Amino acid sequence: MAVQLFGVFDQLYIVYANDWADQETDRRNRTATLFSGGSRVLVEGRLSSRALAVAAGVCAVGALGVSLGLAVGLHQPGLVLLALLALLLLWAYSYPPLKLSYRGGGELLQMLGVAGVLPVYGYLAQGGTLAAFPWALTALLLPTHLACAIATALPDEPSDRESGKHTVPVRLGGERAAWLILGLNGLTWLLAPGALSALGSRMGLGWLVPVAAALTVVAVRPAPPGSRRILVRVLAAVLATLATVAEVLRVLVFP
Repeated sequence: MAVQLFGVFDQLYIVYANDWADQETDRRNRTATLFSGGSRVLVEGRLSSRALAVAAGVCAVGALGVSLGLAVGLHQPGLVLLALLALLLLWAYSYPPLKLSYRGGGELLQMLGVAGVLPVYGYLAQGGTLAAFPWALTALLLPTHLACAIATALPDEPSDRESGKHTVPVRLGGERAAWLILGLNGLTWLLAPGALSALGSRMGLGWLVPVAAALTVVAVRPAPPGSRRILVRVLAAVLATLATVAEVLRVLVFP
């Protein structure tokens, strides 16, 4: 329960703090979707900038407080360090001096947070150790999570370009970014047999779902921002990642 609470605090901190940092870019965004463009609460005047900043701060304190409680109760001080790292990743993503979502590399930070920091945090909080952590599975999940991060930036390419935000779709263009998404998911498939064999398992028919979803990313074209096809493209990329995660969880629960 405490781990879930940390996840809620961390997720809300990310959303609130990133919305605050990106509010000017979001105001220029005319192609926002359910997957991108921020929550729009500042753009639409539903919350003030000050209220959102306070909410982000409260959630950051909440995440650290939960982690401190877990660290003391479980004698696992690494949880506090991981919580700090999770918060710092968003700071490096959206705020000076790094502001990597604008300078390039924001997608890598998303990948490290979702496929790296959070799984390790959950594992340690449930009594695991770094030595016993299934690092091969993390390596398997990193490429598809990077692909998902790139995909969610596809609809925002016009406003990101206008704002000087150097996302992968801005640098490569939407169509080339789509092929990169397919390639990254392909890398996950290449890594899967070795990672799964280390756990005494192997790839099953369920892996056809992420394959089909990732192929859909490049099959649905052209998919310019603002079109219905861009929604299908992003949804397909998200599905490819979620289906991959589901297969990994299946192996962990039913080895």
